Amino acid sequence: MHAPDTPRSRDTYDYAVIRVVPRVEREEFVNVGVILSCPTAKFLEARIEVDEARLRAIDPDIDLETVRRHLAAIEAICAGGPGSGPIGLLPQRARFHWLTAKRSSIIQTSPVHLGRCTAAGSSLEHLMDTMVRVRR
Repeated sequence: MHAPDTPRSRDTYDYAVIRVVPRVEREEFVNVGVILSCPTAKFLEARIEVDEARLRAIDPDIDLETVRRHLAAIEAICAGGPGSGPIGLLPQRARFHWLTAKRSSIIQTSPVHLGRCTAAGSSLEHLMDTMVRVRR
């Protein structure tokens, strides 16, 4: 759980973009979400939106059910608590670092980036607009 998204002084946050890499050997990916950690606000959250058409354009045979299950695990780990498995019981910063560790699997994250905000939830929404959502 995180603190309410109320205006406050400018806090430092870290974020990483969540990517789905359907065929790892080709290194093509689609951004599907963002993980944002703001320790001062006790905020750790992942927001995910899967554009199935974009993923199928890269790999028509992608197993979207498996992808969604693994992405849901990221959200659960961010939320923490008993239902989120052993990683979800770690402190927030440890969970963020575990989630953003380099991997060579179908679900990956970008390098970690730094920002400053007055409201972590609003910053997460802004990152989704600029890094994940495609303007139509």
